[in-house]
Amino acid sequence: MVVIVGGIIVLSAVVVGFTMAGGKIGALIHISEFITIGGAAFGALIIMSPPKVMKDLIRGFLQVLKGSSYGKSTCIQMLQVMYAFARLVRQNGLLALDSHVTNPEQSEVLQQYPKIYNNHHIRHFLCDSLSLIIDGTVESEQLRKWLEEEILVLEREHHAAVMAMLRTADSLPGFGIVAAVLGIVVTMQAIGGPVETIGYKVGAALVGTFLGILMAYGFFAPVGARMEALGEQELLFYRALSEAVIAINDGASPKDVVMRARRIIGTDCRPTPSEMKELFG
Repeated sequence: MVVIVGGIIVLSAVVVGFTMAGGKIGALIHISEFITIGGAAFGALIIMSPPKVMKDLIRGFLQVLKGSSYGKSTCIQMLQVMYAFARLVRQNGLLALDSHVTNPEQSEVLQQYPKIYNNHHIRHFLCDSLSLIIDGTVESEQLRKWLEEEILVLEREHHAAVMAMLRTADSLPGFGIVAAVLGIVVTMQAIGGPVETIGYKVGAALVGTFLGILMAYGFFAPVGARMEALGEQELLFYRALSEAVIAINDGASPKDVVMRARRIIGTDCRPTPSEMKELFG
């Protein structure tokens, strides 16, 4: 919602400023320019992006529109899940995790926390991480290294999607120039005709440059920056989750497990001390 409001503000500012200067809105609407610039940018995006990057790009764009899946409520449920698993280990040992890890769809613990249970990315990472400690033989430093390597893979994949968006933003002014040059070519064909016709065609050509720059710096680049910020929030979530798994492997108490994880969560998503006391006593 915030992104949509921001986009409306950008577009409104441009349109209002244009009309205040005496311009007519109809002068900015040229479907041919939209097709040229949009089609070229989309084609370039397909060329530069493997299928995995395209999927991550679509997923990231949907997150920008809908909001992060790793907000405060998700972080709180993650802490509650890890607290429950830490208590289970304290009471019955690490082997008690086996049924939850091998068959997470049937886990009574996970089913209590829908934001964790219904997010297959979180569920997959959590179960993979816990499976590493079930036999009780892995050293925490080695476990930390393994989990950090997994997070680095997620970081590289997310960065690839963000870079695809930002490179598309960088290309849009160039495609705007292409559209403008094509418009000038069309204008040259009308040389000798009415002045009004030539002026109309020159204006249409300049709209191409305008659209390329506006789409680049008004929409694509800000969306890329937003995706980057949401990606950082997601990575902090997984690092906090990893720290909780490591704490369980260290034999920490359930309360210490969630406190260690909480320190890594971003301050905008981190439960307050009073909330922690209410949740975990």
